[in-house]
Amino acid sequence: MIIPQYWAEGRAQHRQKGRQITVRRFGWSEISQSEAQANADVRALEALQRLLSGETLARREPKTPYNGAIGVPIREEIVSCHGDTIITRNSYGARCLNTPNVFFADIDFRLQPTFTFTFSAFIVLLLLASAIAWLAGSLTLGIILVALVLLFTKIAADTVYRTVKRAKGGAELAAKTRVREFLARHPEWNLRVYRTPAGLRLMATHRTFSPNEPEVIECFDALGADPVYAAMCLNQHCFRARVSPKPWRIGINSHLKPRPGVWPVAPERIRSRNDWIAKYEAAAQSFAACSLQETLGSGIMHHDVRPVQQLHDEQCGAVSQRPIA
Repeated sequence: MIIPQYWAEGRAQHRQKGRQITVRRFGWSEISQSEAQANADVRALEALQRLLSGETLARREPKTPYNGAIGVPIREEIVSCHGDTIITRNSYGARCLNTPNVFFADIDFRLQPTFTFTFSAFIVLLLLASAIAWLAGSLTLGIILVALVLLFTKIAADTVYRTVKRAKGGAELAAKTRVREFLARHPEWNLRVYRTPAGLRLMATHRTFSPNEPEVIECFDALGADPVYAAMCLNQHCFRARVSPKPWRIGINSHLKPRPGVWPVAPERIRSRNDWIAKYEAAAQSFAACSLQETLGSGIMHHDVRPVQQLHDEQCGAVSQRPIA
């Protein structure tokens, strides 16, 4: 896990057949701005040489903070450091906990049907419409029914999906059932279960993990973790959890400036950014990011996990009884 303090952009150029080729690459450092610039210059030159050798490469890297940041470290403001655990501020202003070895997974409650479910509903309704039109012997009726199927399949699929979910106890029960089934297969695991606005958050406390361990990937799949989050854990070699509310859930309707809020920002933008952060943090004190519900499994708390668990719960307000947002 690398979350650098310093960032720079390097540029390498080459003139070929009267045409100039320019390649730009980011560089970073945890030590100094000059080291970040040197890293950027080296990466830009390497990319130019690969491009000239015939490799297909983007001439400029996108400036992204976390999601989508492939090949570069997490690009966010460092709020505080706690050993190997780092609190950063993400692109919309919330604080996030980043840890190289403590397992976190957020499971959003699935409120919409999958593509397979919706497509199956479409096929069933299409066959039904065709049968009705054939029995009636009317091409016009068939065209009308097919049009209705195209218009209303998603609505029908959503309605049926939610009805079935409610009959089975709802999305929350389904998620908790997956958790308990996983623990039945892995009795050595211990999971702290938190409620988030959109679902559940799980923290494993029985041991530390590397994000690329097969057991981690198996757990993500079994529990239905967000696939984008799972991919970013592998790319960034860390686990991550949002530990302060989303701004729009606590009445902060303005956006963190400048947009997108990718770090670092120009010096002339620091004051307006800090003003927004002060307003946000004042409002965030009345809310929690998640709420502890229960602990399931072996009951083991690894000594390296405990400080991260305590930091997470304190930052989130997990036992504060404040409303989650």
